[in-house]
Amino acid sequence: MVVKPGKYLSEINGPEDVKKLTPDQLVDLADELRTYIIQNVAKNPGHLGANLGVVELSIVLHYIYDSPNDKIVWDVGHQAYAHKILTGRREEFHTNRKYKGLSGFPKITESEHDAFGTGHSSTSISAVLGMAAAENQKENPQNRHIAVIGDGSISSGMAMEALNHVGESKANVLIILNDNGISIDEGTGAFHRYLARITASHTYNRFKRGAWRIFRNTWIQTIANKTTTALKWTWLKKSNLFEAFDIRYFGPIDGHNIKNLVEILHDLRDIPGPRLLHIKTIKGKGFKAAEKDQVTFHSPGKYDMKTGEILNQDCTKKPPKYQVVYGKTLLDLAEKNENIFAITPAMLTGSSLNIMAAKIPERTFDVGIAEQHAVTFAAGLASQGKIPFCTIYSTFLQRAYDQIIHDVALQNLPVVFGIDRGGLVGEDGPTHHGVFDLAYLRLIPNMIIAAPMNEWQLRNLMYTAQLDPQGPFAIRYPKGEVTDIEWENEFVRMKIGKGQLLKQGKDIAIISIGSAGIDAAKAIDELSADGIEISHADMIFLKPMDEELLHDICKNHRAIITVEDGTIQGGLGSAIAEFMMDKNTMLSLHRLGVPDSFVEQGSVAELKHEYGFDSEGIKNTVLEILKNLKIK
Repeated sequence: MVVKPGKYLSEINGPEDVKKLTPDQLVDLADELRTYIIQNVAKNPGHLGANLGVVELSIVLHYIYDSPNDKIVWDVGHQAYAHKILTGRREEFHTNRKYKGLSGFPKITESEHDAFGTGHSSTSISAVLGMAAAENQKENPQNRHIAVIGDGSISSGMAMEALNHVGESKANVLIILNDNGISIDEGTGAFHRYLARITASHTYNRFKRGAWRIFRNTWIQTIANKTTTALKWTWLKKSNLFEAFDIRYFGPIDGHNIKNLVEILHDLRDIPGPRLLHIKTIKGKGFKAAEKDQVTFHSPGKYDMKTGEILNQDCTKKPPKYQVVYGKTLLDLAEKNENIFAITPAMLTGSSLNIMAAKIPERTFDVGIAEQHAVTFAAGLASQGKIPFCTIYSTFLQRAYDQIIHDVALQNLPVVFGIDRGGLVGEDGPTHHGVFDLAYLRLIPNMIIAAPMNEWQLRNLMYTAQLDPQGPFAIRYPKGEVTDIEWENEFVRMKIGKGQLLKQGKDIAIISIGSAGIDAAKAIDELSADGIEISHADMIFLKPMDEELLHDICKNHRAIITVEDGTIQGGLGSAIAEFMMDKNTMLSLHRLGVPDSFVEQGSVAELKHEYGFDSEGIKNTVLEILKNLKIK
């Protein structure tokens, strides 16, 4: 059922309609918009808390500024639901994050109002600075540039690099710091504490903005514009990190007071040069359950919009997620091995490292949104004889590629990479699918790369990685539930680079790695029921590969199918092709996995089916090969 918008929201088909309302009507619009988001996300799961926190800001930005001419960049983009609804996508919003529907993040191909795609954090300031630099090349630059960045995102190294450049550039950009004290988990680090401290000091910034308004359009303002210390006269000067970057700082102010936001953003629109407005918001604002439990309601799944109760929770005992198996196994190993440390960049709960943090906090580190730092921090630990498990979502590990090469692999340091959410992840779409990791890691010397087919292999790989650490060891595992309730098996040491033949058949062999092997096994069982017997090999290790197993497969079969939950360019399929070419082996090879394209959002089942590597697609490929080989 499509949710009906309220009186004012039903008339908003674009930013021009927002501008027709009075400030009092904007307040009513905010109530309707917040309700609309709560009702829609209750039925069609997505990111809730962050979007409820920026309802007022979204409205006022489109009230004051002229999108799409003025560029608004949302960082991280999962807080852009209100923006999307206000910019002509209200009627489509029920398709948000669904297969073939709206993206859950800003997307430049989706709307002219989405100035920049932002699925990963901390990119907005760099992007708007580039846009402003391009605008300044025009004979009569007019368009304005606004970055809306969260307190978690701005603490990242990339954001700090951009702040340094913004101050130096003197560009006409506005940075809005949306400070709600939390990213996905509670905020951490010195910068988080710094924001809390400056929140307590209001007088200076109220006085500074007041002075600007008093002297607006006067000779005093004209003189101030021509100096490098505009709005920073000696009698207003106050120590401030942003001012140290030569960025005028205003705030903090209440981000839920629409009338005040209208007044302040109207004033700031006409102030030249780089400036930063610090607003305080509440994640989950207007929905009691989301305000009370901000971690759960970051992305809660389906819930009762009246009570806040999370729905579809099966009370029967069922298998846990891979993340829970990883977190509990890591704690088990760390309790026995005092050299084990846990590191994550702001995904303590998502990657289940909160389990170890509760028991061994002194060896568990949430370093904030700082993947590059996380990897090199882990390298530093490893250089001193420790065994760091550096646990990062696959899609975010991409941000630390140089550190993996330069700081870990080049020095052959024993960092264990727990690569969470490897493969397709579903509705978060192309910015979050972890499909490139196998390919980009395989290029790096000294790397051991493994992908468990199931939870027992995951536990045993983790156990093996810490027994006799020799160098970097990557363990890639998927999002989702494991296969068995009884998963806490006794640890078994695995042989590095050794795969396993799961089923012996003839003519055709399927070679899989990771969780894709489950789909392959299902297809093989269905084919077996029809009297078709084919072989199945689970490689487990992409690097080093089990060449003995591959020799036997090539010797005894006429065709090979590779199956992987990742890109076939550079992954398992490419590795097998290289092996066959190097060994001068002439066999028919068919590679199944993610093709050379970015995968849009949709359920994992829908996406696997689209690309032909679910059990049905694998089965159809086998039948087609048998037909071509004229094998009955």
